[in-house]
Amino acid sequence: MSRKLAGFGTTIFTEMTALANQHQAINLAQGFPDFDGPEFVKEAAIASVNAGHGQYAPMSGLRALHEALAAKYERFYGLRYTPGDEITITAGATEAIFAALQGLCDVGDEVVLFEPYYDSYRASVCMAGAIPRVVTLRTPDWRFDPDELRRAFGPRTRAIVLNSPHNPTGKVFAREELELISALCVEHDVVCISDEVYEHLVYEGKHLPIASIPGMRERSITISSIGKSYSLTGWKIGWACAPRVLTQALRAAHQFVTFAVATPLQHGAVAAIEAPDAYYSQLLAEYRARRDQLAAGLSKAGLGVRMPQGSYFICADIRVLGHFDDVRFCKELIEKIGVAAIPPSVFYDRSNEGKTFARFAFCKKEATLRAAVERLAKLGS
Repeated sequence: MSRKLAGFGTTIFTEMTALANQHQAINLAQGFPDFDGPEFVKEAAIASVNAGHGQYAPMSGLRALHEALAAKYERFYGLRYTPGDEITITAGATEAIFAALQGLCDVGDEVVLFEPYYDSYRASVCMAGAIPRVVTLRTPDWRFDPDELRRAFGPRTRAIVLNSPHNPTGKVFAREELELISALCVEHDVVCISDEVYEHLVYEGKHLPIASIPGMRERSITISSIGKSYSLTGWKIGWACAPRVLTQALRAAHQFVTFAVATPLQHGAVAAIEAPDAYYSQLLAEYRARRDQLAAGLSKAGLGVRMPQGSYFICADIRVLGHFDDVRFCKELIEKIGVAAIPPSVFYDRSNEGKTFARFAFCKKEATLRAAVERLAKLGS
């Protein structure tokens, strides 16, 4: 393994999944639903297969999907993106983030990351030859120190990666936080790569894309996918919306990473993106109920719970039960209780910051969550 990839081998997800399977544990570790996506989306993809759409899509994605996304961003956020020039369809949001960093960064550039972070961020930064500059989100409300953020920006800063709603904490960045990030991006001529895959899972207030902050439309790459909002994580249909110059940089990498993504699934994604507003209202109501169900169960089991503002994760405080090592706690949770969670310290450079929490995913059926809660009740006995 090359030196720049050292440390990015088998992930804790793989280890925890194997252990969970061995003990037949209920999997609240991995962030994917145990239920299927909407029938109308699947039917559109099936119709595309039957219509013979089995060849390469254009490198930047289907025109119909571009147009659907452009209409959606204007409808929801008042953001206007030009189909063809400012939208790129990617193999999930993960590829969009990777391609953005590959296309923007030269060796030795610096990229600001908020920890805890989704594990692909740091790997993508390092594979681009860039250097991560880490700013910590700290409990109890997962806020960053403004001075620490200011110190992270310097003459070599090329980009900042933002994730709101945030995985793993469930934090939604407040307007004043986004405005400070924006001001620093403008001051230092930095691009913001904004991962917004949980955009429709905001439980208090509404999602605010950083691209809608004055001065940020021209320096933001806004990324999302159908995985979370349509419960189709395995389809890997994502996108990046950005001004033309940033789109060209991203595509310079995208064309050699995947070139194009599954044509029939892009047709299905058009149907998803064109869903009426009522679809999103129902989605949010169902996820709020799941969140409340799991939060109540975790609290009853004795764990410390702060309600997530967004996403479909709860980071529960394990100190209340006398635990201070998240990896050990999560392994014992599988072996003794039969429930799988993720130790958040794997999402940190300074891993001690996350060692007193466990991340639980509530993107599961009501019956799955009920069974998990019944097992978790043993923690308090």
